[in-house]
Amino acid sequence: MKSYRNIYLDHGASTPVREEVVAKMLPFWTLDYGNPSAVHKFGQTASRALEAARQSVAESLNASADEIVFTGCGSESDNLALRGVMLAARAASGGNHLITSVIEHKAVLETAKQLRDLFGFELTVLPVDEYGQVDPHEMEAAIRPDTALVSIMAANNEIGTIQPVEQIGAIARANGVLFHTDAIQAAAVSSWDMRRMPVDLLSLAPHKFYGPKGVGILYVRRGVEIISSLTGGGQESGRRAGTVNVPFAVGASEALRLAVAERVENVAHYRRLTAKLVDGVLSALPNKCRLTGHPVERLPHNASFAFRNISGNDLLMHLDIAGVSASSGSACLTGDPKPSSVLQALGLGPEWTSGGLRLTIGRQNTDDDVETVLRILPQTVGRLERLNQEYA
Repeated sequence: MKSYRNIYLDHGASTPVREEVVAKMLPFWTLDYGNPSAVHKFGQTASRALEAARQSVAESLNASADEIVFTGCGSESDNLALRGVMLAARAASGGNHLITSVIEHKAVLETAKQLRDLFGFELTVLPVDEYGQVDPHEMEAAIRPDTALVSIMAANNEIGTIQPVEQIGAIARANGVLFHTDAIQAAAVSSWDMRRMPVDLLSLAPHKFYGPKGVGILYVRRGVEIISSLTGGGQESGRRAGTVNVPFAVGASEALRLAVAERVENVAHYRRLTAKLVDGVLSALPNKCRLTGHPVERLPHNASFAFRNISGNDLLMHLDIAGVSASSGSACLTGDPKPSSVLQALGLGPEWTSGGLRLTIGRQNTDDDVETVLRILPQTVGRLERLNQEYA
């Protein structure tokens, strides 16, 4: 049954760009369009805007401006953190070992595997428990004399589980190992104080918090050496070559500033609607679905489920027809017929691992949206079950 309006519940994949953010970006396409590396007045205007954006990001993270690197996307920030640290560690001290987890985003996992397979680095991939959490003691046990970096995400993009980042970071620091966390999902719903937290590198993607796509942020603690993966003119203090995208950097900084300023209000909104959504789905579909991820230590806007013997792709298609936009987990993998590797890592059997559904609440969602989804989703699941029986 068609809903009265399209309901967007895929904010974990991307968010709409706020009007305030667009307004900040517009002049740097149309009026102040100079290259920030140029010495003339157009270039100087762009350069001042870029450095003001860098300072704004630094203030949002309680960091220093020289610790902020603008990249092309969150995936590039992850790539630069891993590849940059490992290559620098090998050159400086013979560091050769990287630790990560089995449920990291592909931007981390595939980079780690490439470092192992093509560059000869040693790699340890840690398991997770049934809720998707890494055991900090297992991480500590994996540290070796040649370990250069630990990379564990702050919160999983598919199931929403929050990792014990500060504990992991403290262990890494006590052992003289750098710690990177992919905070792309958690950036706007958690507090980040880089002067206090034991985190050496932090990846952000503004399009997850109402900023533009096509720009990323990497925090690199002062004194941490990274080797650039993109060489050329030496922009971003030699850490990322290429003409910096000034309007997107300006938009990224404004989106982060607004997210930090409104975090408490937004998180309260997310928690209330997400709890209503989770309770309603589990009550309506007992024995047919289960909540995935940690029941408490999870992103406040993430409601993730696994459905028994249901194709996640079929479920998404039918929900879309009914006017509900959702995801089967990672937006990068939606449409992939393979079972979810994250759900497999939780120990779920094959009857569950192809039926993942992620519903992520945003600022514009309402109680009416949730109530509509709670009406449509059980109907859709019932329809798919009947189709499965007919074609069995």
